[in-house]
Amino acid sequence: MSMRSVFLPVTATSRRDLAERLVQLVVGLVLYGVALGLMVRGGIGVAPWDVLSLGVAAQSGLGYGAVTNLVAVVVLILWIPLRQRVGIGTLLNALLIGPSADLTLVLVPAPTSIWWGAPLFAGGLLLLAFATGLYIAADFGPGPRDGLMTGLVRRTGWKVWIVRTVIEGSVLIIGFLLGGPVGVGTVVFALGVGPLIGWFLPRITALRQERSRRLATSVRP
Repeated sequence: MSMRSVFLPVTATSRRDLAERLVQLVVGLVLYGVALGLMVRGGIGVAPWDVLSLGVAAQSGLGYGAVTNLVAVVVLILWIPLRQRVGIGTLLNALLIGPSADLTLVLVPAPTSIWWGAPLFAGGLLLLAFATGLYIAADFGPGPRDGLMTGLVRRTGWKVWIVRTVIEGSVLIIGFLLGGPVGVGTVVFALGVGPLIGWFLPRITALRQERSRRLATSVRP
């Protein structure tokens, strides 16, 4: 398999457009990690993939951020038989989110009650939806977990919701058995993340596309 077939091509309307989108990608991924850290600090439950990461961390003694990165690497390995193509955003996703989450956990103290924990979780969930819109709209390739889902959809022909349910249900069960925290926040995440991303993503994408068109026009002779 050639390198061109493995990696997604990078396209841009101008150098300025490329630079701005790269900054948007990095900011989005860093904020995504911050959001995960806030939800973990909330102490009322986390997303299925984070139940898995925290469960592995509890059993291995590794930090949450390090496990988050390792899980992303394992997921990328699963891309190989699916013949998914890797983008810059895919690789940076696997590298940046974990350290950003760990730094947040260092800087944000554990709440003393649910009255502090619940707002931390809610703020993290809202920030995660916004950050997801930022890095997806930058258009540098899917994250490892998203790519696993779309790859399985393409290879199996199953509906997206079935594949996503199977994947997230599996990691949730495994994470719970390993000691990962499952709580009301897990349910809130499952019900709330889709609508929130659905609100942020099209708006951020429209702004990014309009900005890219303007930059393309500005460099024409």
